[in-house]
Amino acid sequence: MIVLFLLIVLCISIILHIYYLLRYVRIRTQSYLRKYINTAVINLVSAGVCILIAIFRPEDIAKIRGPMLMWMLSGVLMIMTIALQASIFVRVYRRAKLPEHYHYNFFGKKVLHSSVAHPMEVALFFSSIPMCLVAGAYFVARFIRFFL
Repeated sequence: MIVLFLLIVLCISIILHIYYLLRYVRIRTQSYLRKYINTAVINLVSAGVCILIAIFRPEDIAKIRGPMLMWMLSGVLMIMTIALQASIFVRVYRRAKLPEHYHYNFFGKKVLHSSVAHPMEVALFFSSIPMCLVAGAYFVARFIRFFL
């Protein structure tokens, strides 16, 4: 059970590690650098503990149920992609309310500028849709099968 928990922590930490790296490269603030270094330490420690468990207690590794691990990871991936899409939607929605991102046309209708949605946000939103659908379908199918 501890190995399963460590593997899930390691997967989440690796995803956060990549996220903080991308945010640091884009924004260059100390907080993202500190978070990037912290996730690197968490990755090293959790991977080291997993290696030690694999060396000294290989029967714990043999007890890992692969389908259960994949089910949990697909649930985590689904939640993370939904959170990413929701955060992008909220950012674009808030930006659409600011007066510097729209004007009114001749008929009095609001016309949004292209500055409302950045190209990277659009690319992230649409590239995360297939990942969310695949992970969500697997998670929901295994969840229904668990109760049947």
